[in-house]
Amino acid sequence: MRALEPIDFEDIDALNAAASADFGPWGKAVAITQELVDAFADLTGDRQWIHVDVERCRAESPFGAPVAHGNLVLSLMHQSVPRPIEVKGHSSGINYGAESFRFLSPVRVGCSIRARSRVVRAEARSKGTLVTAQVEVGIVGQEKPALRYGMQVLYV
Repeated sequence: MRALEPIDFEDIDALNAAASADFGPWGKAVAITQELVDAFADLTGDRQWIHVDVERCRAESPFGAPVAHGNLVLSLMHQSVPRPIEVKGHSSGINYGAESFRFLSPVRVGCSIRARSRVVRAEARSKGTLVTAQVEVGIVGQEKPALRYGMQVLYV
């Protein structure tokens, strides 16, 4: 992994200069197991059969196996995504929300996912600097991504 040169959160020009149409490298792969999906189902109360009933999925699901909850995939993204930039000089980075968000492919149990990211833009705000990055979660061995997420972080 490349070493990142820290950029001050108030240096809008330098942050925007780090914006790229190209994604950075893939992060480490995270295995999607049935135990992980079942634990997420228990935690959230979302126990739809397409996630937790292995036999029914084999017989009836168009995917042939259980699939991970979309929000589980989103949550696991943070275990894998390398930061596209290192931001310095701020007291905190606050999850500001999502500019965009799309589930593109189901993630079958037994697959592994990984993520990569890129800076889209930085904007000065009255309370700090808003950085928008695009994150792509991929399924190892498949071309079509599972998820694209326009993540926004407010640095103050």
